[in-house]
Amino acid sequence: MSVAIIKYNAGNVFSVENAMKRIGQEAVLTDDPDVIRAADKVIIPGVGEASTTMKFLREHGLDNLIRSLKQPTLGICIGLQLMCAYSEEGDTECLGIFDEHVIRFKSIEHKIPHMGWNTIRVKDSPLFAGLEKDPYVYYVHSYYAQLGAHTIATTDYVQPFSAALHKDNFYALQFHPEKSALVGEQILKNFLRIF
Repeated sequence: MSVAIIKYNAGNVFSVENAMKRIGQEAVLTDDPDVIRAADKVIIPGVGEASTTMKFLREHGLDNLIRSLKQPTLGICIGLQLMCAYSEEGDTECLGIFDEHVIRFKSIEHKIPHMGWNTIRVKDSPLFAGLEKDPYVYYVHSYYAQLGAHTIATTDYVQPFSAALHKDNFYALQFHPEKSALVGEQILKNFLRIF
């Protein structure tokens, strides 16, 4: 199986590459459209700012490429946010794969960014096969996708938000599976089994 991790101007992409190695799957970090299109699975990871990252994707033709993908594709953290319709961060029109909007946490009582371990409440999805009830995952984010038709997992911090989204061949996680120990490894293994 071939796995392409999309290389773009986002941080933390190497930790996903290392996580794939830990579960026994080689992955190639690439911005080559032909390699990405030919891959069995595609991952869009990263940490970054929405407007500058979308600008990079558009300038390199990666926005239309991502929208056109037919194989299972997984967005992680900023990857999830960019796959939504719109982000408040930089007043950004995003990829529009999911209808949900991304907004900033607003709270006096809670620390922002939301950072550390929290539980997810999951719907029935092959992405979450074999997980115990309300497993813990690791977060680092100040923006979140609102609840919507594509929400397949939720977390409660300030208010409930979309921890994961799914539409057609596109899956996305707000948390970092590569930093979420055995739960994260199980989710990545489950993603590799999706066809």
